[in-house]
Amino acid sequence: MLDIKLLRERPDFVRERLALRHGDDAGKVTEILALDERRRAYLSEAEQLKAQRNSVSKEIGGLIGRKQFAEADGKKAEVRTIGDRITELDRLITETESSREQLLLTVPNLPHSSVAEGRTAEDNPVIRIYGEPATFGFSPLNHVELCNRLGLVDFARGAKLSGSGFLLYTGWGARLERALIQFLLDLHTTEHGYVEVAPPYIISEHCMVGVGQFPKFRDQAYAVQEGLDASTLGKLYLLPTAEAPVANIHREELLPASQLPIRYVAYSPCFRAEAGAAGLGTRGMIRVHQFDKVELIKIVTPETGYEELERLVANAETVLQRLGLHYRVISLCTGDMGFASAKTYDIEVWAPGQGQFLEISSCSNCEDYQSRRMNLRYKAETGENRLPHILNGSGTALARLFVALIETHQQPDGSVLVPEPLRPWMKADRIPVQG
Repeated sequence: MLDIKLLRERPDFVRERLALRHGDDAGKVTEILALDERRRAYLSEAEQLKAQRNSVSKEIGGLIGRKQFAEADGKKAEVRTIGDRITELDRLITETESSREQLLLTVPNLPHSSVAEGRTAEDNPVIRIYGEPATFGFSPLNHVELCNRLGLVDFARGAKLSGSGFLLYTGWGARLERALIQFLLDLHTTEHGYVEVAPPYIISEHCMVGVGQFPKFRDQAYAVQEGLDASTLGKLYLLPTAEAPVANIHREELLPASQLPIRYVAYSPCFRAEAGAAGLGTRGMIRVHQFDKVELIKIVTPETGYEELERLVANAETVLQRLGLHYRVISLCTGDMGFASAKTYDIEVWAPGQGQFLEISSCSNCEDYQSRRMNLRYKAETGENRLPHILNGSGTALARLFVALIETHQQPDGSVLVPEPLRPWMKADRIPVQG
């Protein structure tokens, strides 16, 4: 969340930066500041009354010492009245602070000054392009046709098991999915310096709040209920991305500066209800409710946050380069950025069968927006407690990587060439045509 001190000291600046997102969040600043001013007024009155109560209490002691009991009783009544008001003020302070915090949680992060201004994805500048689109001397198939012909994914039975938007990988398809996961984890741990963690797939609500998923995206989450106990519904959720648990590993902690930077990598399935999302009922793997992903998380000092972001993007790009895939890197404009991000790069891979680029990785620096929400701090060398920058990136998402890979490397005989890095796990150099 945003720093309340920043809103107090530079409200116009905050409004201007929020307005660049082209939402209605700038108007919340006035409401937040009104709640903050009310809370501070209650605090001031409470402090004055507590000082008055202490003073009167001392008077009571003197009156009793002088045996002026009637006057002492009058002062005692005054103390009770003051105490009742203090109790009421404490309640108002708590309620007002809660209202202020809840409203702050709905305000997105401020775009970094280097982010291009714009309204939609059409305004996102392309930073670089790698490789060339695959060309074919035959009529190439799309991924649905390839999956059906090679027996890689059983779309009909996946829908039979769980409904539309769920996949059943089979045979070589299941092996390819597993090989991709192994390749990604090994690459990021052995070459890029990340520590592998395996998080729970069911997480507490505070993890979702910590990374900024809640309250804004609550309607896109899968809530869990424990058995028949309806009172537990909404306390735990299926993770939408490994970012939610992994970024929260050190929540409520004060880390030594020597522990930074922290770099984690984690595999997990990801579950997203995405209520009302267009296209979820269509065939294929482009937009599904459950998909695999390898996530990269960094916790770093503010001074190195943007240097680490560039490295994070390079780590994700290495995946596509090793697999021989054509892609581009774009910088999201102010109107297309994620809720918690201060700056985001998207990596989009070319899918020949779709004739378009598909987002396969989103790499963001959230600055101290998430660390403030989860109360994660580190002890700087100067001795002060500071908020670290938290970065996240897909390294990468697998359903769309699967699509791009089989569409790009399909062969004239109907088989799919297996990129060299995956062959140790695939135990083959190509996915054969079914007999």
